[in-house]
Order: sequence, then C-alpha cells, then structure tokens
Amino acid sequence: MQKIIDCHCHVYPEKIAAKAVESIGNFYSLPMRYNGTAAEMIRESRAAGVTGSVIFSVATKPSQVGSINRFIAEEAAAEPSLVGLGTAHPDSEDQKADLDEIAALGLKGVKLHPDFQGFAIDDPRCRRIYELCLERNLTVLIHMGDPRYDYSSPARLVRVMKDFPGLSVIGAHLGGWGVWKEAAAELSEFKSILVDCSSSLPFLKPEEAREIIRSYGADRVLFGTDYPMWDYRDEIARFYALGLTDAENDAILYANAARAFGIE
Repeated sequence: MQKIIDCHCHVYPEKIAAKAVESIGNFYSLPMRYNGTAAEMIRESRAAGVTGSVIFSVATKPSQVGSINRFIAEEAAAEPSLVGLGTAHPDSEDQKADLDEIAALGLKGVKLHPDFQGFAIDDPRCRRIYELCLERNLTVLIHMGDPRYDYSSPARLVRVMKDFPGLSVIGAHLGGWGVWKEAAAELSEFKSILVDCSSSLPFLKPEEAREIIRSYGADRVLFGTDYPMWDYRDEIARFYALGLTDAENDAILYANAARAFGIE
C-alpha cells in the first residue's frame, strides 16, 4: 500500500477549534470540511489512507507563540505518526528564545502565514527568524500567494532566498495560491525550496497541475490537504487523477516528506 504523508494540517485545541475553523472559512469564503482538532484529523485521515501528518498552527500575535508551540509539541509527542512545526512572529521580543524552545520541543520547523499574521515575508522584521532557522537547520513552511494580498508573492520569496541561500523553505500551495504558473517560473531555480500541493488541486485542471509539478520536479513536491478545509478522499482522488508516474506518486506522497522531516 502506498504510504502517504499529509504535509499541511492546521490543528487547534478543542476549546478554540470551532472558532478558529470558522475564522478560516470566513477569511477564504469557503466551507470547512472538518472541525480542526487533532483527534478528528487523525481519525479521518487514517481512514482515508493517510499514514502520517505534519501539524501546525500560527500565532496572530507574539503572546501566542509559546502556548501554540507547546500545544503542537504535545500533540506530536502523543501520536508517533505526527510531525510538528512551530510558529514564530516577527514582533516577538525574543526570537532567539522562541526558536530555542521550538528546537528543544523537537519541532521540525516553523510555519508562517503572512496573510493571517499581517507581515510581508521579506519584511526586515523577519530576517532574525530566517537566520535562526538556518542556524538550527529548521524548515520554514510559508503560506504563499493570494491575489488579494501581496504579503507572500513569489517575488518576495525570491528576495528572501537571495538573502538566505540554503534556507530550507516549503512554499505552500505550489508556491503561490492563484499565481501557480508565475510561482513555478520564479521559484523553480532555488533548489532548497520545496512546495506542497495543498489547496491547489481543486482549482487547477489536472494537466495544469501536472505541468507545474514537473516544472519544479517531482522530487521537490509534497502532498498536502490543508486540513480542515478539504475532504481527504477527494484530495487523494484529485492527486491520483493527475496521471503522474508511480515513481512521481511515491516521491510526492511519501518519500520527499520522509526525507525533509527525517521520518523513518
């Protein structure tokens, strides 16, 4: 059976999950499929054939950073099939302490969502986050793209990569939601950038998605569902409908994530 790692899962504590999911739905004017808890994610994803998940949440203000990182670490520690990413905020008074805690908690990287958090990814305030991630060999997963905003355009990520060559980055949504082809044209040259396919396959024709994936190379693409947004079975079916080779499927669904996050 094909192993599948879902590299893009937002999860929240049960007491705030409903409110957080409602907020996401309102932000994107889309209905949410699931309730946003780790317990539901594990149950529903495993029933659909997903064997591992990368989980995270984001801090919309600096005071949330520590509690979110500890919550994600606790969820990941309780379930061996989970990998946790921490959160950071450019307005934090002590970025070093935040990143030290992320590393000490065993989290594998940092998730940034510029649209939710309200900053541009090439803002000078973010430089310290990237420096610390480089020093600690932590991956930075960045929400990319959205024609309504300019916080995370591919051009901004190009500037980041030129300033921080070798920074391990995952550009969510095939590198730029809504600007997929432009993103591939601008980002494919940076070999330390991976991309995930979350929240992209519902909006692209299979031939378009296949072309974009191959422009990066299948060894640089990760599978992701954007839990709690889309139905697991639908997303897996959309992926297989791309008509990729068995080798490409295995790379994207499992092998690339296993390598990127040190999953045995």
